[in-house]
Amino acid sequence: MEALRKALVAGAILGVGAGVGSALFVLVTPGEERIQAMLKEMPGQDPRGREETARNKQLVLATLQEAAATQENVAWRKNWMGAGGGKSA
Repeated sequence: MEALRKALVAGAILGVGAGVGSALFVLVTPGEERIQAMLKEMPGQDPRGREETARNKQLVLATLQEAAATQENVAWRKNWMGAGGGKSA
């Protein structure tokens, strides 16, 4: 009988702990409006930043395509924007 009582007490304590944890989670979690505000503040949401990122990706892709098309080692270039100007492999 004592073992059953201990098991019930332990179960009740665990249940209370889970309930308190769930209540705190609900209190701390931001609402839908706050989530939308946080998403708007993220760095990737700025139109100018997105354009700059897209331009950088285009430059990297163009450099990779040029590197694939030539035997020159483009990593040795001092000016990555132009052709030539560095050591060649």
